[in-house]
Amino acid sequence: MRFTKDHEWVSLDGDIATVGITAYAAEQLGDVVFVELPDVGKALKPGDAMAVVESVKAASDVYAPIAGEVTEANTALPDTPEMVNQDPEKDAWIVRIKVSDKAQIDALMDRTAYEAFLDTL
Repeated sequence: MRFTKDHEWVSLDGDIATVGITAYAAEQLGDVVFVELPDVGKALKPGDAMAVVESVKAASDVYAPIAGEVTEANTALPDTPEMVNQDPEKDAWIVRIKVSDKAQIDALMDRTAYEAFLDTL
């Protein structure tokens, strides 16, 4: 699993990356009440806003950590947005992306580096 400074995580399986928000991000948001997902087929570049997670505190964009095309969105999230709080780094994944450049994943932080980054916040 790899991480961004915007608190997204990426897990790679072949040429498909699963993306979600980190446990830290879910905790900072508080109780999630709404998730807006991107359309399947949407082309993404790193840094593109690809989804919205709304909590009782705030609405936050979720940014694409890598370039690629959305192949699947987690359709369970709009009906059960609380999954984001319950299991943000597994079952509450947001999208799956067909990766265009695997080197972009290598450039992201591993868990140790991400945890060190969190210590600076």
